[in-house]
Amino acid sequence: MHRPAQRDQRDQHDPSALAARGERQQGPRGPRLRRLLVCAAAVPAVLVAAGCSSNSGSGSAADAKQKQTPSAKPSHSASANAVQPAAYSTLPGPCSVLSGKTLGDLVPNGAKSGNQGTSDAKGTRSSCSWSSLENNGVKGSQFRWLNVSLLRFESDASRGDGNKLARQYYTKQVQDARSVQGAQNTRTEPVAGTGDEATAVRYDLKKKEGSFKQQTVVARVQNVVITLDYNGAGLAGETAPSADDLTKAAENAVKEAVSAVSAANGTGGKAGASPSKGASPSKSASVAPSKSASPSASASKTS
Repeated sequence: MHRPAQRDQRDQHDPSALAARGERQQGPRGPRLRRLLVCAAAVPAVLVAAGCSSNSGSGSAADAKQKQTPSAKPSHSASANAVQPAAYSTLPGPCSVLSGKTLGDLVPNGAKSGNQGTSDAKGTRSSCSWSSLENNGVKGSQFRWLNVSLLRFESDASRGDGNKLARQYYTKQVQDARSVQGAQNTRTEPVAGTGDEATAVRYDLKKKEGSFKQQTVVARVQNVVITLDYNGAGLAGETAPSADDLTKAAENAVKEAVSAVSAANGTGGKAGASPSKGASPSKSASVAPSKSASPSASASKTS
């Protein structure tokens, strides 16, 4: 009765006995159980490895895509910053932009005495002026003064294309003509059929010599701006000229000047026509453009 208990006590103090008895109780199931446990533990490891492999593959594709994207940006930005070459590459001689007939109408006694500006930069900026004094004896005299200024803008990567720069200058010229100190009865109106855009500004200006009728017509054709100043006065008791007549004559003269600029650039002399594709732009002038002639300066020629 006491042997089992004694045997249990011996087993508790004899580990080898416990191990031997456990092996006998497990029999053949022990190895199979261990193999199942090993296989079960291996499955999550395989899944984890597969997951890591999948993530690393997609990450490589994303990295490759990101590396390819920046290479396309520089060419896009470079094309966006490029400016078109200037349309017109030259200017006609300033004293030859108006025909002899036109000069005879505007400055009757000074048609052959054109005075070219001394600070002109060939191909980019030029001007020419004429003056006429018609003496009518005791009735007084008729004075006329005419000035044509041409300014061509070249395209510049930092400032913009030539047409844009010409538009900015055109706007400034019109604003300057409208804001002359002492001007009275100022009127501004667009001029149709003259280049790409044109505006006529007219006003009265009183001087000690008399009352002058001033007309300033500003026109733009492509990257060239033409400013024509024309004024007239009746002096020493002579009747003042008609402002309407002077304005009409000035507008016709500007159209002729626009045609001369277009013809010089190979477009057949049509006002506002597009330049020929073969025109090659020249270097822009380093000299700043001069302002249009002021009425006060022209009036001083009468003294």
